[in-house]
Order: sequence, then structure tokens, then C-alpha cells
Amino acid sequence: MDTAEQDRFFMQAALEEAAAAETLAEVPIGAVVVLDGQIIGRGHNLRETEQDPTAHAEMIAIRQAAEKLGSWRLIDCTLYVTLEPCVMCMGGIILARIPQLVFGCRDPKAGAVGSIYDFAEDDRFNHQVQVREGVLQKECSEQLSRFFRQLREQKKQQKIQN
Repeated sequence: MDTAEQDRFFMQAALEEAAAAETLAEVPIGAVVVLDGQIIGRGHNLRETEQDPTAHAEMIAIRQAAEKLGSWRLIDCTLYVTLEPCVMCMGGIILARIPQLVFGCRDPKAGAVGSIYDFAEDDRFNHQVQVREGVLQKECSEQLSRFFRQLREQKKQQKIQN
């Protein structure tokens, strides 16, 4: 399997995690951490469920991968996530020494890999992250758009009923 095929395969797994978040009425963002072609960490947003502002898909997947490896250093891993990571998650990626990040679509409101700020390009950090973006971009973007469209419709219906 070449890199592009591998990226699509693992981004599909991240999309499945995002779908799991959506079933919980969470913003549908999913992530997987991969080592040697195997998923060693999975996560999806659980902020509302856990009432935890740090319960982002990336942080959950990173935590699970570190537990599985018995090390916080994820030096040979790749993180796949459906949405461009925020500042907190990029901090976690850098601190975990993850060398590769692959994301599906940009986040113009909170993205920290070029949309608002680019942590991956800031050479002041002691760890650099290589980034590939746009993998299954349409699918990742549509999943989020559909969720927020449905959320707006639900709020509109609630206003009508009240």
C-alpha cells in the first residue's frame, strides 16, 4: 500500500471515530494514532459527554497510544484526524513527539496548522511535525457541515415549539 492509499485507509478509520462522536451528539471529529501500519490509539470528541474541555479526539487517541506503548514518546507514529488540530491538540502532538500529522479539512476558526497559526512551521519548538492535509477532505468537511446544519435545524425547531 502506498502512502496515499495508507492515508485514505487510516483517515477512513478516523471518520468512523467521528461518526461515533456524532451518535453521542458530539461534534464529529475523530482521530487515530498509527504505528507500523497498526492503529494503537483511537479517539473521538467527548467534550459534552465528559464535560471536559480537553476531551478532543486527538488528545484521547494520543493518551490511548501512549498507554499502549508504555511511553509518552510516540516518535514513530502518525496521527490521522478529520479536522485540523487546535492549539491544545498541536501542543499535545508536539509534546508527544509525533513526527507525522495527517488531517482531512481545515478549521478556519481554531486551526493551529496554518488556519490561525502554524505550529508545524514554527522552528522555535524542539520538535517538528511533518503535515499532510486534505486527505478525504470532502468527506471530512461534509460530515461536519451536515452535523452543524442539523444542529441549527434542531435549534430552529426548538424556538418554534417554545
